[in-house]
Amino acid sequence: MAFEWDEEKRQANLVKHGVDFRQMPELFDGPTVEAVDDRIKAIGGAATLVPLDVTDGPGLDRLGAALHERFGRLDVLLGNAGILGTLSPVGHIEPKTFEQVMAVNVIANWRLIRSMDPLLRASDAGRAIFVTSGVSRRVVPYWGAYAASKAALDMLVGIYAAEVGHTAIRVNLYNPGPTRTRMRADAFPGENPETVPAPEAHGEALIRLALPSCTLNGEWVAGDQALA
Repeated sequence: MAFEWDEEKRQANLVKHGVDFRQMPELFDGPTVEAVDDRIKAIGGAATLVPLDVTDGPGLDRLGAALHERFGRLDVLLGNAGILGTLSPVGHIEPKTFEQVMAVNVIANWRLIRSMDPLLRASDAGRAIFVTSGVSRRVVPYWGAYAASKAALDMLVGIYAAEVGHTAIRVNLYNPGPTRTRMRADAFPGENPETVPAPEAHGEALIRLALPSCTLNGEWVAGDQALA
């Protein structure tokens, strides 16, 4: 599927957030951000790489201010950072681990919404997409920290979508399902990675959610079902 993109309205600007991409492989953990930068430039695009810890709330606020000063708006926000934590009984989870999972998977996304909402409203068609997981809707033993964080993210994003429903902003959740990432390998060390889709398989679906023509809002999009 080919997509037409209005370059005058929506330039190819990439803002990449991450603590350590080796530790935050939610969906895209293949090439480094520098490699992505090279790919974008190779096809004539431009990218701005921002090394920033997503748990640095004031830093996200500064990023929002910098984006406002430079571009005046934000067309697409993709909340993709995430960590697994540990797979263990709820009563055995270390407080530090639980707090870190919530900080990255929930609080960081709230801070992104808080910082970027004015910029999304300034766009003609602001789009916000947040990566979730199937465990947010299922009771899976030993996945307490991660599942709880994704369930909280689902509710947070759903409420935000309802709040901006009267605006031009469209907000949705995207569940890629089993994906060939380091996080998946950590959770299922005995699994053959070639049996699950690569992250690139979700590119088209995410682009659809980012386009001005997307009318979905407040939806939980099951990307793994679309690939089946």
